[in-house]
Amino acid sequence: MVADVVFYVDLAREADGPVVELAVGNGRVAIPVARATGRRVVGIDASPAMLRQAREQAARAGVELDLRQADLRDLALDEPAALVYCPFRSLQHLPTWADWRRVFERVAGALRPGGRFAWNAIAFDHHLAARLDGGREEEPVPHVTRFAVGDNRIDIVLDDGATSSSWWATKNEWLGLIDVAGLEVEALYGGFGREPFTEDSREYVFVARRPTG
Repeated sequence: MVADVVFYVDLAREADGPVVELAVGNGRVAIPVARATGRRVVGIDASPAMLRQAREQAARAGVELDLRQADLRDLALDEPAALVYCPFRSLQHLPTWADWRRVFERVAGALRPGGRFAWNAIAFDHHLAARLDGGREEEPVPHVTRFAVGDNRIDIVLDDGATSSSWWATKNEWLGLIDVAGLEVEALYGGFGREPFTEDSREYVFVARRPTG
């Protein structure tokens, strides 16, 4: 995924204050954000290996990231953020609605009034799932994709048995999370070009805001 970078960069340029990326990974988005804004982006990730990659790539790019190892569900910041974003469908690696709720409540508590929370996630396509289930693909590495529809789970299984799982949510579930966290929907797009979300959209691109009142 590369189309998301410009979207998150544009949000960061509009942010009047600290910018935080959840599940920063290897810095794929955080580095362009830091370069475009001239700010030090706070990057949170639970994986030491991914943080090491982000640190190395940031150094090669000549930008500074404030990288912190932490669980998204335990988010705590030194000062309120103007923007928190979570790209690449990373929230979907949390397995339960309770996990998501905890993250949303932590994010809401970490935002300054008027601060934004942005993320993207798949809009599940049963037709695509039926076509891909059990199928083998060679890119980006050889793997088999399996769909556990009853558990809202997608498994990517590598040849050595290693498995990466993600869980999907409906639009109403995402809206419920926004509501219980005390946030407000600013926008729901169907893609990173800010196109309207329709019944045919296959990506949720959400921007929520902490109320100012």
